[in-house]
Amino acid sequence: MRSTLFSISLNGQVDLGPLGRVPVFGAGLLLGLWCLVVIAYIALTVRREGWKGLSELSLVVWGVVALAIFKAAELQMKAIPVYGYGTMLFVGFVGSALIAARRLRQEGVDGEIAWDAAMWIFISGLLGARAFYVVQYHSRFFGDDPLTGNPRTAWETFTGLINLPDGGLVLYGGLIFGPLAFYFFSRKRGIRPLAFSDLAITSVFIGVMFGRLGCLLHGCCFGGVAPDLPWAITFPANSVPFDSLVARGLIQKTATCSLPLHPSQIYDAISALLLAFFTYAYYPYRRWTGEVVALGWIAYPINRFMIEFLRSDEKGQFGTPLTIAQWVSMGLFASGIAFYVICYKMSCGRLPIAIDERAALKPATSPQAGVPAKAH
Repeated sequence: MRSTLFSISLNGQVDLGPLGRVPVFGAGLLLGLWCLVVIAYIALTVRREGWKGLSELSLVVWGVVALAIFKAAELQMKAIPVYGYGTMLFVGFVGSALIAARRLRQEGVDGEIAWDAAMWIFISGLLGARAFYVVQYHSRFFGDDPLTGNPRTAWETFTGLINLPDGGLVLYGGLIFGPLAFYFFSRKRGIRPLAFSDLAITSVFIGVMFGRLGCLLHGCCFGGVAPDLPWAITFPANSVPFDSLVARGLIQKTATCSLPLHPSQIYDAISALLLAFFTYAYYPYRRWTGEVVALGWIAYPINRFMIEFLRSDEKGQFGTPLTIAQWVSMGLFASGIAFYVICYKMSCGRLPIAIDERAALKPATSPQAGVPAKAH
């Protein structure tokens, strides 16, 4: 576990001898570097696609980060912490987009679309995951503060809602909101959402894998007690699993670490990687548009349902031992089966990803992209 990987000093200096001390980091320097990155991004995008190629959402994200850097100086922060969870989300975002962009180019479609799509999915998925968490744990944000017993103010509620560094994302919320943004983005950019999703589902699982590694670094989504498990892991004092075990009376507050636990985060990361390999390998052999994403839709809930039995961070719901994630998994599994059947019955074979020339770099002539398979 390493919730904070390192901190970037905002007032660090390097001694250059007779040349004096030169600032290495600083809010102003960071803001200047960020502005250069934004300018380079806009210039490259306009050069390749024209002004219409700029995504409104991506510009908003660039601006929000610049504002955050500016506010860091105003708050006189001494350092900016780099969190393990956020870093893993970023690595997953970049890795997923790189893989999707490369595969889109192989299909004869502009790879830049993958980056814009990743931005839309990432932001909407983040909002969905946070919203799902807030609904599931609404008592942590609304009502009386359990520490003081006083009603929370509107400001306390607001800051709690946006305090992502403290954790608080539920994957299924992102998996519900993300596809909605994906659909509208695809229609806007002139590509078929279902055909694109067959390719993109691999990148989604890559993102899930890195997200679970982020959970491991943060200490959330931990497994059940497993004292005799050879590969069990422990978490340090004052971590999320440690505090949970203290609250249950399983360990004393003076203990140095938690009890040995199932590494459920690693289980989920490995299973997500296996699903990524499966969907990638099956893609060339798909029989109709939508088959790959349908298989992923069916497979992941099965995996999540089983792993939930090894976790101990959630209680059963609706008078059953099943967690909320297991209930959602059953719903997703059933809807995945229905989706598979619908795609099978309405199949027109393999359809190309690009609908019009706005998305295509060249005619999609590869067997995987443009030659329809036999309809079923």
